Amino acid sequence: MAREILVALALCGSAASLAAGRRHARPTLRMGAEPLSQVTGMASMDQAVLGKYMGLDTGDDCQVEYVFLDKDQVARSKCRTLPLKKVQGPVDAYPKWNYDGSSTGQAPGDDSEVMIVPRAKYPDPFRGGNHVLVLCDTYVPDDGTPLPTNTRAPAVARFESGGAEEQVPWYGLEQEYTLFNLDGVTPLGWPVGGFPKPQGPYYCGAGADRAFGRAVSEAHYRACLYAGLEVSGTNAEVMPGQWEYQIGPSIGIDAADQLTISRYILSRVCEDLGVIVTIDPKPIAGDWNGAGMHINFSTESTRKEGGLAVIEGMCEKLGAKHTEHIAAYGEGNERRLTGDCETASIDQFSYGVADRSCSIRIPRDTAADKKGYLEDRRPASNVDPYVATSLIFATCTSA
Repeated sequence: MAREILVALALCGSAASLAAGRRHARPTLRMGAEPLSQVTGMASMDQAVLGKYMGLDTGDDCQVEYVFLDKDQVARSKCRTLPLKKVQGPVDAYPKWNYDGSSTGQAPGDDSEVMIVPRAKYPDPFRGGNHVLVLCDTYVPDDGTPLPTNTRAPAVARFESGGAEEQVPWYGLEQEYTLFNLDGVTPLGWPVGGFPKPQGPYYCGAGADRAFGRAVSEAHYRACLYAGLEVSGTNAEVMPGQWEYQIGPSIGIDAADQLTISRYILSRVCEDLGVIVTIDPKPIAGDWNGAGMHINFSTESTRKEGGLAVIEGMCEKLGAKHTEHIAAYGEGNERRLTGDCETASIDQFSYGVADRSCSIRIPRDTAADKKGYLEDRRPASNVDPYVATSLIFATCTSA
């Protein structure tokens, strides 16, 4: 009898241990915590169902996604089928196409066609295989002149007339962005209707209480690498729910092309993962960091001996045209360039070594080596990369 009682007690103890184990294996959210999807950006989508179709063999037929910019310089796209032989050829042999410009704010309804001309192609990270993304710019069909919203064409002309082939301008573009839940109000990882802990632990942070949206950053990074972009890195930014990636070093117009297609890829990734991305320069008012697109710039003359003196001369030229550059550096930038949160005042130009509160930062390594590059910290996250990169080149290399 005593043995039976001991066995019963042992079984009860085992059951209790198993129950405790199950409780520990299935943790519940603490009070006030956000659902997992509002922290990671992971959406509920049955990949097995979609994969059944995406795995189908298309033979020698390729899906070609034509990507173009609307009146607000936001990337849109439409897809067509091209034979593999055409797809594997040079991009300038791809057929031109058109779209309804009245639906993008670029043409009237009674004459709505806008022509798109392929300029650069990239492996498609969403379809894989031989499928491609094609970056296009926009033209009036009748006479082939660039649309007023086509900033790529004048950027190409500016590079060519300024001797970019000899100057070899290198760019490193630091694109910051902010992730929001689908309510469009709450940044990823923020409590609904409230605020997180103050800034400090989030920049380059790791941990469930400080890194919100890493799934988006990782997916975007890998997709950009697959597409052949010169993406050189990524990191969590100062404001929770905010991230950055860097394109470059890339040369001339290619830098702006890659930045443009990387923004499109980011929007597609966020579409899949069920979050909203914004490149607004100050998405949350108050004592929260804004979002910029710092532009690192160098030329042949700055990268060789005596380059520091050339860089200092470039800074003087940039200062003389401060107002012109600010006007071209993005909408809403006045909300960001306040002199606080690692920014210079929008009304004052300054430059200095390793100083992130200046308009232009000269990296400490550049100062020590007496050659290298400069960083223009003024451009907003929503800056037009074609306008900004070509303007910096024109100003810095002017006589």
